[in-house]
Amino acid sequence: MKITELTAVTLGKKIKAKEITVAEAVSAVLEQIEAVEGDVHAYVTLKDKEKVLKKAEEIQAKIDAGELDGPLAGVPVAVKDNMCTEGVLTTCSSKILSNFKPTYTAEAVKNLEKAGAVIIGKTNMDEFAMGSTTETSAYGVTRNPWDLEHVPGGSSGGSCAAVAAGECLFALGSDTGGSIRQPSSFCGVTGLKPTYGTVSRYGLIAYGSSLDQIGPVAKDVTDCATILEAIASYDKKDSTSVKREDYDFTSALVDDVKGMRIGIPRDYFGEGLDPEVKEAILAAAKVLEEKGAIVEEFDLSLVEYAIPAYYVIACAEASSNLARFDGVKYGYRAKDYEGLHNMYKKTRSEGFGAEVKRRIMLGSFVLSSGYYDAYYLKALRTKALIKKAFDKAFEKYDVILGPAAPNTAPKIGDSLSDPLKMYLGDVYTISVNLAGLPGMSVPCGRDAKGLPIGLQLIGDCFKEKNIIRAAYAYEQTRKYEAPKLAKTAEGEAK
Repeated sequence: MKITELTAVTLGKKIKAKEITVAEAVSAVLEQIEAVEGDVHAYVTLKDKEKVLKKAEEIQAKIDAGELDGPLAGVPVAVKDNMCTEGVLTTCSSKILSNFKPTYTAEAVKNLEKAGAVIIGKTNMDEFAMGSTTETSAYGVTRNPWDLEHVPGGSSGGSCAAVAAGECLFALGSDTGGSIRQPSSFCGVTGLKPTYGTVSRYGLIAYGSSLDQIGPVAKDVTDCATILEAIASYDKKDSTSVKREDYDFTSALVDDVKGMRIGIPRDYFGEGLDPEVKEAILAAAKVLEEKGAIVEEFDLSLVEYAIPAYYVIACAEASSNLARFDGVKYGYRAKDYEGLHNMYKKTRSEGFGAEVKRRIMLGSFVLSSGYYDAYYLKALRTKALIKKAFDKAFEKYDVILGPAAPNTAPKIGDSLSDPLKMYLGDVYTISVNLAGLPGMSVPCGRDAKGLPIGLQLIGDCFKEKNIIRAAYAYEQTRKYEAPKLAKTAEGEAK
């Protein structure tokens, strides 16, 4: 088996056991990137090869000296391009940040560095995380490693495609309305969105501040639980950070769901759901039932209000957050302008893409004096009602099970031509962000075209262990499948 086909935790163990060196692991990933990146385009920025190999040597020395003994020490990782990395280009896949090199590193990335992970580069994404296909990037489209004619999902499409294609062992993504779970589903990998406040947002370039959360993307549930342990921490620099009593997520990796109560919302299986996706999700539920879980259907309600509430709140927050990108202190600035106001206007017109402009305009509209009460306040009330509906459901169930997306990955260009269709594709994921809950996507099959299907598991606030346990138990019944493209380069594991 190739080094790039191993899971992050398995590679970490082999490095610790001196079966593989950190330099060998990094070289194998760099070879794979060289072989497939031209087709996939998962990265926006790759770090200098010599610097990465030098870092590998430094980490190897620390491992040998016993200074680094964590499960991720020496493992190559990719980071979504909306997380600040000191001295390394961080663009949010936007022209307006085309020359931005931060002077500090995001807390979650810092935690990975402390754990000894080797950062390979920054992954492509929808511009400012606005999109569900990774087609709105100013630096070109990322392609799905399972079928290069299809999208990898978004906005963390680059991170998920990189993991699926073997261009890193695991990656960090961010999830505002499903941006980790939906592309994980499309790329056949596992993605976890933690409870809001579990991972510090310090250094994450904001889209919707009350919704954004950083999380791991990897090949399996064990990796995701291990990575979450490494990146989760209380951070006083982030006012939304929560001090949790328990960060021991790997203790939930047990193959036992006996007596676990799993609810399936009827609302998630109505109109718009692809029959093949429905079949795969219900088959997965059956597997958990056979393992001893109590599975039953229930009415979640308010699902049809989630999309309008989400887009009103997210766009309102985006219009406020993106006001800082004006060409004055950093980032892109228009060349020809007359006066300050004209400079603002031209810089923002040239620097932002169509989807970002659409959302800024929508956000500014719902926050304007005549419409604030009619739209924004109403959306906030709806958000509170959605949270209440989930609270009621979790009085009865430990985990909620459903699809991560209504369909498998569409062809490139299909959903970009119809933004409303693209927005509706988030129907099963956005409620989780509105309620601040943890959610996870796990591969559960493939459709007739061979494209992956993802199962979504949702837990109550701070109950990641429930979804990790259910996901791990389900995962024991199937093997991880990688696309053919992931087997391209050489580099065998010992």
